[in-house]
Amino acid sequence: MKALQLLLVTFIFILHSISYSQSNHTTALEHNYPIIPTPQEINYGNEEIEFNHINIQSNEFENEGKLLLAFFKTNQLQNNPNGLLIELHKTPIANTSSNEAYTLTISDKLVISAATSEGIFYGIQTLKQLFRMHNEKGIFPKVKITDWPAFKIRGFMHDTGRNFQSVAQLKEQIEVLANYKYNVFHWHLTDNPGWRLESKMYPGLQSEAATTRQKGRFYSLEDFNDILTFCKSRHITVIPELDIPGHTEAFRKAFQIKTMSDPRVKPILINLFKELLDWTNPRDVPYIHIGTDEVKANIEHVSNEVLLDIINLIKSADRDVIVWKQGIQVKEDKTSINQLWAQHKPRKGHRFIDSRSNYINHLDPFAGMARLYFQQPCRQEQGTDLALGGILCAWPDNNIGHERDILRQNPIYPSMVFYADAIWKGRTKDYPEYWAQLPPKDTPEFNAFKAFEQKVITHRDLFFKGKEFQYIAQTDNYWKLIGPFDHLGDYQKSFPAEKSIHTSYTIDNQLFTWTNTHTGGTIHLKHFFGFPAVTTAKSGTFYAYTNIFSPDDRTQDFWIGFQGWSRSGRRGGPTPNIGQWHTTNPKIWVNNQEIAPPIWKQPNLGADTHEIPFIDEDYFYRAPTKIKLKKGWNTVLLKIPHGENSWKWMFTCIPVNVTENGVREVDELKFSTTFENN
Repeated sequence: MKALQLLLVTFIFILHSISYSQSNHTTALEHNYPIIPTPQEINYGNEEIEFNHINIQSNEFENEGKLLLAFFKTNQLQNNPNGLLIELHKTPIANTSSNEAYTLTISDKLVISAATSEGIFYGIQTLKQLFRMHNEKGIFPKVKITDWPAFKIRGFMHDTGRNFQSVAQLKEQIEVLANYKYNVFHWHLTDNPGWRLESKMYPGLQSEAATTRQKGRFYSLEDFNDILTFCKSRHITVIPELDIPGHTEAFRKAFQIKTMSDPRVKPILINLFKELLDWTNPRDVPYIHIGTDEVKANIEHVSNEVLLDIINLIKSADRDVIVWKQGIQVKEDKTSINQLWAQHKPRKGHRFIDSRSNYINHLDPFAGMARLYFQQPCRQEQGTDLALGGILCAWPDNNIGHERDILRQNPIYPSMVFYADAIWKGRTKDYPEYWAQLPPKDTPEFNAFKAFEQKVITHRDLFFKGKEFQYIAQTDNYWKLIGPFDHLGDYQKSFPAEKSIHTSYTIDNQLFTWTNTHTGGTIHLKHFFGFPAVTTAKSGTFYAYTNIFSPDDRTQDFWIGFQGWSRSGRRGGPTPNIGQWHTTNPKIWVNNQEIAPPIWKQPNLGADTHEIPFIDEDYFYRAPTKIKLKKGWNTVLLKIPHGENSWKWMFTCIPVNVTENGVREVDELKFSTTFENN
C-alpha cells in the first residue's frame, strides 16, 4: 500500500513538473516572440518549430502568397515541396464583422485564414514578427491567434507642405506603418511654405516664387501615383489633403492674390480639386481632405458657398469629404467627416477621426509614449459607424536642415509602435491622468506599461536597426521630487536642498517633503497642455534626486535635458546662452560636482525663428553628455526652475549606450531613491 502511495505521489510530482516546465516555456515564448499590436486573442504553445524550406499554398490569395515568398527568400529560405507547409485560406472569421480579421495557427504546419486579402496581409505581418533565424534555419513558436482591429481607420499623417520629404523616405515610413497594421496614410500636401502636389493646370503653384522652403521640391504626378501604388500593395489608403482656405500663402503667392475672398479663388480651387479627382478613383482614394482649419479671418476667409461647392464636387465624385474640427463649419454640410485636433469634440451626427493630443512634434520620446499608450482613441473601446478611428500626426512646422531631421528630431518610429497598439487592440479605459506621467510604480497600469515597454524594446532591436528609434527602457528610473519653492522671479535663487539632502525642509513656515517615487526618463512637472502632472503651480523651483549604482569607475553617456522644445514653431522664448542649460538656469550635480551644459551651436535665438532649423536643442538629437561615475553609489541632484516665458516645465536624465544601431539601455546601472545610499 505504501509503495502504491509513493508511486502515486511520484507520478503527481512528475505531472506537476512537466506542467510547470511547459508553463515556463510558454511564458518564455511570449517574452521572446512579442507581437505589436497585441492580438485580440492569442495562445502561445510550449515549443518552437524549425524548418529549412517552406511550401506555400496560397489558394485564392496569389498576391499575398508572392509577398510571403519574397519575405522568406530575403531570409535565404526557398520554396520546396518538402518544406514547412504554409496555407492561406479564404474563410470567414467567427465573432467579428471586420473584413480585416484573420486567424494564424502555427503547429506542424502554418495556416493563415481570412475572408479578405486585407486579413491575410495582416496575418502575414504578424507572422513576420514571429519569424527568427538560427543556424540557417527558420524558427517559429507554436501559437494560435484570432485577431481583428478595434477601429476602421488607423492612420498616420505627414505634413510635407511645410517640409518636403523624398518619396524614398516616405516609403520607408509607410513600410513600417504596414508592418504595424496601419491602413491610412494621410498626406498633407499643401501649406504656407509650399504647394507640393504638381498641378498640370497651374504649374506656377510649384514655382520658386510661390515656395519659401525647399524650392523646386514637389511631388510630380508620377511620384503621387508611385506612393498610391506602394500604399495599395500594403492595403494602405492614401488620404490626400489640399488644405484650404487657411495655410495658403504658397497658393496666394502663385497667383498674386492678396486674399482668399478674391473672386478668382473659387474657380481655381474647383479646378485643383477636379484635377485631383481626375487623377484618382473612388476605390483607391475614397477620401479627400480639404482642411478648413486655422483660417485668418481677413486674409484667408472664403464664403461658405465656396466650401459647399467644393464639398458637393467631391461628393459627386463618390468620395467622402474630411475637414478639420476645429475648422470652418458649413451649416449645409451634413456629411463631412470631422478630424479632431487639440481637445475639440466631434460635430453632432458627423463621423469623426481622432487626432486629439497625439501630435508627434510636441511629444517627448519618453513622456509622450505614455500618452500614446494610455490614450483611448475616440474615447471609447472600439469604433462605431461614427467613431471611425484615429490618425497619428507629425507637424514639424519649423524649417529643417535635412529631410532626415524630421525622423531624428521627432520620435516618429517609437510613436508609430506605441500608438499601433491602442488603435488596433483598443483600450478598455481612457487614462488622461497618465498622458503626461507614468502610473505609480507597481500598480496594474504601471506593470502593463512596463510589460509593453519590453515588447517595444524587443521590436526596436529586431526591426529598427539603423533607424531613428529614440526610446530606451525607462521604467527602472526612479526619482524623488521636492517643491515648488518660490523663487520670486530669481531663477538663480538657492534652496537648502542644494546644500544638503534631508527628508524635509521648513521654509517661511511651510513644510516641504520629498515625494517618492516618480518614474521615467522624462518627468513633466507641469504639462504644457494642462494634462495632470506633478504640480499646478505656475512657477517655482523643483529639485529631483536619485542614486545610480555603477559596478566600476567610468565615464558614462547621459541624455540630459531641461524644459524641452516642440518642433512646431514654439521655441518658448530665447534659446539658452553659452553656460546655460536653459534660460531658466536649471542645474545638475553628480556626486556634488556641477555638470556643465552643452556648448550650444545656436545660443540666444529669439522666439520667432521658425526658419532657422533645430540642430542640438533637444537631448535626443545632440551628442550625449559625458559624466564621470564612481564605483558604487552616485548621487544625482537636479534643479528645475520655471516661470515667465518658459513653456515646458520638465527634465530628462537617463544613462544611454550609443551603438551603431542607435541608443540602448545601460543595464548594469541601477537607480535607487533611498537617501541612505549617499
